[in-house]
Amino acid sequence: QVQLVESGGGLVQPGGSLRLSCAVSGITFSSYTMTWYRQAPDKAREEVARITNSGGTTTYADSVKGRFTISTDNAKNMIYLQMNNLRPEDTAVYYCNARHSRLAWYNYWGQGTQVTVSS
Repeated sequence: QVQLVESGGGLVQPGGSLRLSCAVSGITFSSYTMTWYRQAPDKAREEVARITNSGGTTTYADSVKGRFTISTDNAKNMIYLQMNNLRPEDTAVYYCNARHSRLAWYNYWGQGTQVTVSS
C-alpha cells in the first residue's frame, strides 16, 4: 500500500520559516519524481517544487525561487520542503506527490498539510 504522509505545517509570521516533510512508503523511491504542490482557497492547485530522484534535478515555481528548497533523503524515503522568507500569499494546503518517472499512471498524493502565513 502506497502512503505519503505530510507534516510540518502550521502558522508562521511573514518572513518566517517552516520545513515540510513527507514520509513515503510502498514504492521504489528512486523510480519516482517527487513534487510539492499547493492549493490556496478558491485557487487551482499549483506546482511549487519538483525533484527527479534519478538525477536530483530540481525545478521551482517562479513565485518561490530563492526562498524554497526541495530535497530528499533516499535512505529514509523522505521528501522535504524548506520554506524561508514566507509571505501571506504562500498560505495554502501543501501536498506531496510521487509520480513514476516513466509510468505516469502510478501517481500518488498525500493528504496535505496547512501552511498559514499571517501576523
